[in-house]
Amino acid sequence: MACAGSSRLCVRVQEKLLLCQWGHAQASRRRAASTTTAAATSLVQNAASVGFKPFRIPFAYDQPQCLVSAAMTASSSCLHPCNRPEVLTTATRRNFATMRTQQPGSMPEYQVDPYLLLDDDLKDVYGYIRQALRRNTYQEELHEIATYYFDGQGKAIRPMVAILVARAINYHMYKENSGLLTSQREVAMISEMIHTASLVHDDVIDQSDFRRGKPSVNVMWNHKKVTMAGDFILAVASMMIAKLRNDDVTLVLSQVITDLVQGEFMQLGSKETENERFAHYLTKTYRKTASLIANSVKSVTMLAGADEELAEVAYQYGRNLGLAFQLVDDLLDFVSSSAAMGKPTAADLKLGLATAPVLFACEKYPELNPMIMRRFQEPGDVEKAFELVHKSRGLEQTQFLAKQHCQEAARLANLIAESPYQKGLVVAADYVLNRMK
Repeated sequence: MACAGSSRLCVRVQEKLLLCQWGHAQASRRRAASTTTAAATSLVQNAASVGFKPFRIPFAYDQPQCLVSAAMTASSSCLHPCNRPEVLTTATRRNFATMRTQQPGSMPEYQVDPYLLLDDDLKDVYGYIRQALRRNTYQEELHEIATYYFDGQGKAIRPMVAILVARAINYHMYKENSGLLTSQREVAMISEMIHTASLVHDDVIDQSDFRRGKPSVNVMWNHKKVTMAGDFILAVASMMIAKLRNDDVTLVLSQVITDLVQGEFMQLGSKETENERFAHYLTKTYRKTASLIANSVKSVTMLAGADEELAEVAYQYGRNLGLAFQLVDDLLDFVSSSAAMGKPTAADLKLGLATAPVLFACEKYPELNPMIMRRFQEPGDVEKAFELVHKSRGLEQTQFLAKQHCQEAARLANLIAESPYQKGLVVAADYVLNRMK
């Protein structure tokens, strides 16, 4: 069922996710519908009061508590995939009349640049990673392949967020008597290494030609060597985790690798029904993208000596940020240029993947469903699906969902003591939503 008006987009998205959240029973569906109406009404009222303009995100800290709370307190015996804490019942929208990046005008005091704020912390991250890889091999070709993507040309979003959270938490706990711990810096490096290892493996699986504006690693070397180089990066990262000598942190960071593998397997499968398919997509998105950010920021918080409650705030911040990051990434695959992205666009459709814009577009164009099931393999499928997504509200609904995740991340950041780094966490959420590549 397509939404009748733009002000009701959030209602439809909330309905979809709440139905998923509360399982398959009819009674649960009725409860979800009731909750949807109340939450959506509040969201619509907020939308009317602030207005929705392209890429101007007025963070509203008086938004209703994210409905994920209900999911996390639901019966643990329910095995429905959406009862996992990584799946949020939230909704967002985006207006694509223009493609500009703007800061949230309603919060001028938060106009800080996280990258500038962390310039000293981030400038040597890639150098340290290359040194760590060099220390563990004297095989020149292996070193060359393993360091190919550690050239400083990436967004470094994961180490940036990890260090930003670390410094914000350190200040929250110790005020001026705080500094970045060596172990926290190591976690930031480990997060980027795990991410890059997954990119190396993805390039082999997906047969990518370009990444970050240059030939992908699998174009430069044969697949066997590239696969082993990805394994090597993971191995060195695992050694660095062990050297932290913190069993709890080791368990948290090890979960990331487990999630990555499971997420990759989920990406290879499809689901028959619309609700199953969306739950499958969200859980896969958490495992492939959000788990790394969420567990990295949880780890740096644990290393600071924080209690479980504060570690959970950090985890939920990272989880929301990670889910939003992937939603925007899936959206940019439809609206950004290859030059801006540094890799081909519409790549997901060509790989047979149905991301959020496609799944939302199915509401208006059910003819997409058989295309999804055959993974867009018939001639003309990719072009037709691309056209239908742009004719539908799929892009707006995807941005609606990403925006709500970013707003929840900003709300969580405000639970931490005010500091330049805490303010940077709010701006990081805005950056994730408004990025162009």
